[in-house]
Amino acid sequence: MKTTRYFEEQVLRKRPYIDRAMCDIDRAMCDAVLAAPLRRTIQDDGRVRHWASVLDARDGQERVLRVVTLEDGETVHNAFFDRDFVRD
Repeated sequence: MKTTRYFEEQVLRKRPYIDRAMCDIDRAMCDAVLAAPLRRTIQDDGRVRHWASVLDARDGQERVLRVVTLEDGETVHNAFFDRDFVRD
């Protein structure tokens, strides 16, 4: 999985559920979101938002993970659990 410098240096540091010690699990979650999103939209700046349900490793609960990629749709720029996501 390709990532931006921002993702590697800021996102992994700021978000305790995407920890460097668990990178394989979290990268796999991001890959799963990109492979089969529930929804995909393009932001005004060209970045692409992808949402999918994943199991949160912290408590085993299903949550919606939003993964934001660059315009290419594959380079991960940001990832976080989206508490405001509303299913269609």
